[in-house]
Amino acid sequence: MNLTTQKRLAADILKVGVNKVWIDPETVEEVSRAITRESVKQLIDSGAIKAKPKKGISSFRSKKIAEQKSKGRRKGRGSIKGAKGARNPKKKAWMTTIRALRTNLKDMRENREINKTTYRKLYRMAKGGAFRSKSYMKTYARDHDLLR
Repeated sequence: MNLTTQKRLAADILKVGVNKVWIDPETVEEVSRAITRESVKQLIDSGAIKAKPKKGISSFRSKKIAEQKSKGRRKGRGSIKGAKGARNPKKKAWMTTIRALRTNLKDMRENREINKTTYRKLYRMAKGGAFRSKSYMKTYARDHDLLR
């Protein structure tokens, strides 16, 4: 039985595509007799013609990945996008390093591990980028007999 006209009318009334129109297989005879918009509307009201539900996009996979990332997974070399300095800019790296060095120097001065002159010397060296970490600075101070 050809129901293309009815499907087209129903699609227009329901404001969906032709493929989204569902016709009840038990009322096909009745639907085939409906040739006006009014008769198709009556069939829609009675439930013989319906619009199929809209399909959504499952967010399960994206939620799963987000959960994994929150745990610190999926952050290996293959997941990294952008240049070396894009994820942790040079300036930020420098700031974290120099702050650590300066607080360490202050602690050493307060704990009387170094005197004022040594503090000033190491401070200037740190500013000049001589030390890459606190441990390097301590090693330098130990090797050059700058500790008390």
